[in-house]
Amino acid sequence: MLSVKNLKKYYATQKAVDDISFDIEEGSIFGLLGPNGAGKSTLLRMITGIFYPDSGDILFRGEVFDQRKHAGDMGYMPEERGLYKKMKIGEQALYLARLRGLDATVAEQRVREWFDRLNMTTWWNKKVEDLSKGMGQKLQFVTTVAHNPKLLILDEPFSGLDPVNANILKDEIFRLAKEGTTIIFSTHRMEQVEEICDKIALVNLGKKVIDGSVKDIKQQYKENKYRVHFHRQSVLPPDFVEVYDTFETGFVFKMKEAGTTNQLLQYYISKGIDISGFEEILPGLNEIFIRLVEDTNVARAFEK
Repeated sequence: MLSVKNLKKYYATQKAVDDISFDIEEGSIFGLLGPNGAGKSTLLRMITGIFYPDSGDILFRGEVFDQRKHAGDMGYMPEERGLYKKMKIGEQALYLARLRGLDATVAEQRVREWFDRLNMTTWWNKKVEDLSKGMGQKLQFVTTVAHNPKLLILDEPFSGLDPVNANILKDEIFRLAKEGTTIIFSTHRMEQVEEICDKIALVNLGKKVIDGSVKDIKQQYKENKYRVHFHRQSVLPPDFVEVYDTFETGFVFKMKEAGTTNQLLQYYISKGIDISGFEEILPGLNEIFIRLVEDTNVARAFEK
């Protein structure tokens, strides 16, 4: 669907985006993540044609990106909101849908369908200036998706939403992806990316730190730590494991030298001790990011 190849963008002497490349498959949810100021928004603005790269290429469905040709297939919800405060909500949604090329009948049908999906029907005649931040966020989402874009770009889409409305929006994102929409989800919230995205690119200070599937990245940076649970309390660990943490009914450990987890399981079976749970501990993306940018101000900020 989308290929970004060696993109660079400079602001005076600052490298906002420094030689970043990645590929996004059609129908996938791709996470672009990193701290504030990492270069995410600049990347998105180049992908949508708002900014031009100083060098590098963007391919959309195998063709060199042409804003005049391809922009209609995109929907971009920026972090900065662009709603007309004095307009009524329904009126504004229809106006923006018409700007996307929909005729009046189709625009009203699509907008009302989305208002119904997001529990917004009673807002139709409210003014934008009367909306909370979360309500404004939902309106912005509707205006982004009403024309059925093939590529949907969401920059911090859950900002200002309470948990209930965040889940409603999340369900719609999953539904759109299932129906074939390709989605770029940009955020600094690592836990959201772990829950939502198929693949990610992690950026920091304008550079790509790592990319790939969430599953593969976690496997790549795992530390071979495990957690074991017992039916009873105060079970002592054997001397061939290194214990990192203990809790009431078990402990977190790593095997010493050439030991195996099967060796541990056999040890407790031979002693007639029942194990109620056993799992490998994989690092979270936040932990991996801190490890990759260790000893930087960004890493210290994420550790707080």
